[in-house]
Amino acid sequence: MTDNPTIAFLGTGLMGMPMARNLLAAGFPVRAWNRTAAKAAPLAADGATVCATPAEAVQGADVIISMLADGSATASVQADPALRAALKRGAIWIEMASVKPEEARNQATDLATLGVAHLDAPVSGGTKGAEAGTLAIMVGGRAEDFERVRAVLEAMGNPVLVGPSGAGELAKLANQAIVGITIGAVAEAMLLLERGGADPAAVRQALKGGFADSIILQQHGARMTDRDFAPGGPAHLQLKDLDNVLAEAAAVGATLPLTREMRDRFDRLVNRLGGREMDHSALFLELLERQAEAG
Repeated sequence: MTDNPTIAFLGTGLMGMPMARNLLAAGFPVRAWNRTAAKAAPLAADGATVCATPAEAVQGADVIISMLADGSATASVQADPALRAALKRGAIWIEMASVKPEEARNQATDLATLGVAHLDAPVSGGTKGAEAGTLAIMVGGRAEDFERVRAVLEAMGNPVLVGPSGAGELAKLANQAIVGITIGAVAEAMLLLERGGADPAAVRQALKGGFADSIILQQHGARMTDRDFAPGGPAHLQLKDLDNVLAEAAAVGATLPLTREMRDRFDRLVNRLGGREMDHSALFLELLERQAEAG
């Protein structure tokens, strides 16, 4: 790996755009592609080469980062014969989207036949963390591959190697279970404060530094109070992640009752209450709907 590797960045949506910008700010050459071309176009002003196809983006790239919707989207891109022919032997593909651990391991096995290494490195921290370059990055794969791209990952956040291939995605599933359950707890707390007559913002300030404090309490609690559900982490992706958590739990023989309950509540928000594209903190609306039904 060169000291200043060329990076192909596939998927420049809400998270991918600021992540790619941080790579450019760190001095890495970036070749960007997005299925909806207009979402990648602004990166040209930051110095990126905007490409028309994934194959064009990966041509000659030392590192390929995929930040697509899910494992199926990545698999579709990786199956493209033109892209496979364009991949550089010795390159490293980093899957940074939230996919199933099995999908990550399948990617690694497939890419190895092309002489391409693989890491799964999903992230947590939302759009604010992506913009600030402070994402939590959970990495699965070989230690030597991790060290080769550590500087690339550090331009976007705090990377930690958590185990072999698939372990990064498993860590992200654990993260999403915690996030989903905590959003539910914060929603109940904010409702209790509103109904009881306390000032939710003042209570959040009072709880800072205590055992109940968290980024979710401070950021998502404020969203709930302000009824600001513009998407940072869309609810439908939280639902997808919780489905993946439960599928993995079933595979390893684990029963997760709180995760199951939150999965069903997010399903109701997404598929019955029109919250698909709202931020996942909009689970507060599902709670309000429950209050209305209860009379």
